[in-house]
Amino acid sequence: MRRLVYFIAATLDGFIAGPDGADPTGPSGFWPMTEDYIQHLVAEYPETLPVQARQALSVTAEGTHFDTVLEGRRSYEIGLAAGITDAYPHLRHLVFSRTLTESPDRAVELVADDPVATVRELKRQDGKDIWLVGGAELAGSLYAEIDTLILKVGPLTIGDGIPLFSRKAAFDPRTWTLADHTVLKSGAMFLTYTRVSS
Repeated sequence: MRRLVYFIAATLDGFIAGPDGADPTGPSGFWPMTEDYIQHLVAEYPETLPVQARQALSVTAEGTHFDTVLEGRRSYEIGLAAGITDAYPHLRHLVFSRTLTESPDRAVELVADDPVATVRELKRQDGKDIWLVGGAELAGSLYAEIDTLILKVGPLTIGDGIPLFSRKAAFDPRTWTLADHTVLKSGAMFLTYTRVSS
């Protein structure tokens, strides 16, 4: 069965974006895009690089982890504001929204249905794992469905911002096992946790 993987960058104090919700890796972002961080993404998770980064870095690798990406409307609109209608044309791209009525890109699937039911159906289908790119609202609604957490932890704190999960996530303590970790010279860490079955 396919797994739902929340593969996300987070600060040491647990935030995935600043209070304004802007892209932390964008031109005015705060995320440290060090050479070893980029090289690790290219080598291990090339499918998670958006199309413009793949083009700039001449990345053509299909990737081995994911063939589907899930995104909330607010996260998707960050790309739209930059003129990008599909940041991941190399993946099946689903955007969850009850307010968008027409997809700006024919390859991007809009989903107004319950995210939990949609993910459970996706898990039953054949394929690679399913990447939950964000944001916090969608991650909060899918909290109980997440099988694996891959945290790209940056060596910084920001004090306030958008947390890993929105406050709408139910109080539901979960235990995770550290399955893999990579610590880069720049101080960034890639931490892979699998959910302990209840």
